[in-house]
Amino acid sequence: MSGRIVCFGEMLLRLATPRGTMLRDASELQVYVGGAEANVALALAHFGHRSAMISVLADGATGALCASELARHGVDTAALRTAPGRMGLYFLERGAGLRPARVWYDREYSAFAQAMAQGVDWDSVLEGAHRLHVSGITAALSAEASSALLAGVRAARERRIRVSFDCNYRPSLWQARAAQAGSILREIAACAEVLFANAHDLALMLGGPAPEGGQDSEKVFEDLAGRAMGRFSSVQRIATTTRLERGADEQELSGLYVSRDGICRSRTYGLRDIVERIGSGDAFAAGILHGVLSNFDPQRTVEFATAAACLKHSVAGDFSVASVADVEALVRGETALTR
Repeated sequence: MSGRIVCFGEMLLRLATPRGTMLRDASELQVYVGGAEANVALALAHFGHRSAMISVLADGATGALCASELARHGVDTAALRTAPGRMGLYFLERGAGLRPARVWYDREYSAFAQAMAQGVDWDSVLEGAHRLHVSGITAALSAEASSALLAGVRAARERRIRVSFDCNYRPSLWQARAAQAGSILREIAACAEVLFANAHDLALMLGGPAPEGGQDSEKVFEDLAGRAMGRFSSVQRIATTTRLERGADEQELSGLYVSRDGICRSRTYGLRDIVERIGSGDAFAAGILHGVLSNFDPQRTVEFATAAACLKHSVAGDFSVASVADVEALVRGETALTR
């Protein structure tokens, strides 16, 4: 696979309740390593690409845990730095039946957030990179993190390194800076070649009202994606998933992929007995990037990415460990026992 994909963002530790237990009643929590950008880096490594993670970890055992987990899955960790402080955390209360999952973040004053005041040496970390992948989550953390991210995507553009950007708008992370979210995300999108954003993300970046719930989502998404491509000349591809939820354990998932030649929709998958939804969007993003890097046509790209996202629902933790063969087997409809 040609090129090296560099992913930049904060790594997290996830503390999750056992299935069927609410956080207020939990006597134990399961620990996982995660983070949106790290999830993409690791999934790409399992697809056979050379991926690297840029981040700042806590100087201690928790940071070492994160670094070793990435290395174990084949992600290049040479650009990881350590600093005094703590790892960012998030707590997951797993859903069940008609009770949805809930997430609480505990990320303030993390080693990553504190280190962003000094910025990132982009000349060093982008050396030899073919692509840079980033997320709007980083921009939401602080003004310093937002500035570092903007500097990174601009540095990549100056070096003709292609940028992929997952908007990943999380209202709970923006809070006091919510009024700035649209303009900041818009600046990042203006540097991207591949954009991951749903209809609400696109409306936010375009400065318009959020889509109404009763509107046809595919039609609204296609219209907003077309407007975004008109506004952001560098954006060549926009992708998202659409999800119909009947409860925590039963959902339907499909993918939408817009290029400058038109829109493609994947087949729709019925998901039941879901093990873990978290990380499925990152598996989808990695699948789209794999398709782009492998010169797949748009339809094959969105089919591969959606199947990758579906497989993630069957695996605990934030990371997708599916291989290309695993994903392609699902695309072909092979779900029977293999001996």
